[in-house]
Amino acid sequence: MTTNKHKSTKKITRGAPRNFSGQHLMHNNKLIHSIVDLAKISKNDTVLDLGAGKGALTSVLSQRARKVLAVEYDSEFVEVLKRKFFQQKHTKIIHEDILQFHLPKEPFIVVSNIPYSITTPIMKLLLNNPLSGFQRGVIVMEKGAAKRFTSNMVKDPYVIAWRMWFDIRYSKEISRKNFSPPPRVDSAMISINRKARPFVPTSDYLIFWGMVNYLFKSPRSSINLAFQRIFTPPQIKQLKRSLGVKTDMPVTSLSEQQWGIIYKTMVKHVPKFRWPKIKKEKLDHI
Repeated sequence: MTTNKHKSTKKITRGAPRNFSGQHLMHNNKLIHSIVDLAKISKNDTVLDLGAGKGALTSVLSQRARKVLAVEYDSEFVEVLKRKFFQQKHTKIIHEDILQFHLPKEPFIVVSNIPYSITTPIMKLLLNNPLSGFQRGVIVMEKGAAKRFTSNMVKDPYVIAWRMWFDIRYSKEISRKNFSPPPRVDSAMISINRKARPFVPTSDYLIFWGMVNYLFKSPRSSINLAFQRIFTPPQIKQLKRSLGVKTDMPVTSLSEQQWGIIYKTMVKHVPKFRWPKIKKEKLDHI
């Protein structure tokens, strides 16, 4: 796994399990193979293991991928990884904080059991910019976070933005018994795949981000109230007809397909000077 500034300050006594920042290592070999199987790794792929720990996932990935980048911050684990993979030149051990890691420019896949406490920042690292080389992934995380990222009711603008370019699916629940030390809650596996036909062109991602972030200023707002911030009353009437919405409803209940329609309506019918703006460097703080 990872961390530096994310490390717990709790004293670790002799004989106690090492556990940093929601760091729980998988020990179920069958589960580990099922995770890699779901990712469909080939000999042409570059794969990232973010928070590699002692290399349980890395070992299986290294048998199937062209190149494996195992990112780990903890010095003791890094030494374990270096000893374990010193003869495997296609497996690179990277001693670095995940959140400071620069993603590869080439197309890549992520297969990881990530730390609970930085789950959302890791997802933002991978998904906020659809122009990156990230293609797909299988990620193990806290069950609650997995449910939030895949729920039909979306309360966060970044989740809506991710869904414009990526399919995010809840694969299965994973019992806490499969980890050492066992966490207090169960985990879950999610799969992520880049859409073949995204709802919004990847080149326009900042335009969409500006729009969805602006409309989510108050997530509990109704669509009538939220749309008034961008659209004229006649445009709202026509837009609701295009969305198949006959009554007012909260913006959190809109689907990714409907958000795609809202975006297309804005760029087609709303003057550019009225489009909400957002800077790239602001995305991680949303």
